[in-house]
Amino acid sequence: METSYQIRSAYRNEWQDAMALAWKTFLRFEADVYSPEGVKNFRNFITDTTLYRMFVMGSYQMFVALDGNKLVGMITLRDSTHISLLFVDEAYHRRGIGRALVRYLADYLLAEVGADRVTVNASPYGVEFYHKIGFRDLRPEEVKDGIIYTPMEFVL
Repeated sequence: METSYQIRSAYRNEWQDAMALAWKTFLRFEADVYSPEGVKNFRNFITDTTLYRMFVMGSYQMFVALDGNKLVGMITLRDSTHISLLFVDEAYHRRGIGRALVRYLADYLLAEVGADRVTVNASPYGVEFYHKIGFRDLRPEEVKDGIIYTPMEFVL
């Protein structure tokens, strides 16, 4: 289902809401398959002040999906072509928001970066979603610092 949600670059004052959305969604759908170390490392990642400074300086980009004024989804980009975080509010799952965020990011990468592919380390919960929208596995599932992921890519 297509959405009529607005997708755009995130404003500085939306950082905390976006990271709160990531944390809430992670706890609901991911944390149960992670070790305590993995949960702690994810929390440390999204609360890292260095990450926020990188966002403010433009080297860690974030795009958001809005339903009116409510932030309902977010996607971040690191190292120019790697999806770092992608989360959609649970109440808005299966409405095309995740797909729309990835499409927006892909259009941005093609137009602004000249990239020909995007990568992601998909969480166990996200693997099926990424496969459905055309990503392919690069390697089998891995675990690093308690974080479980499958390296994937999508050719733009």
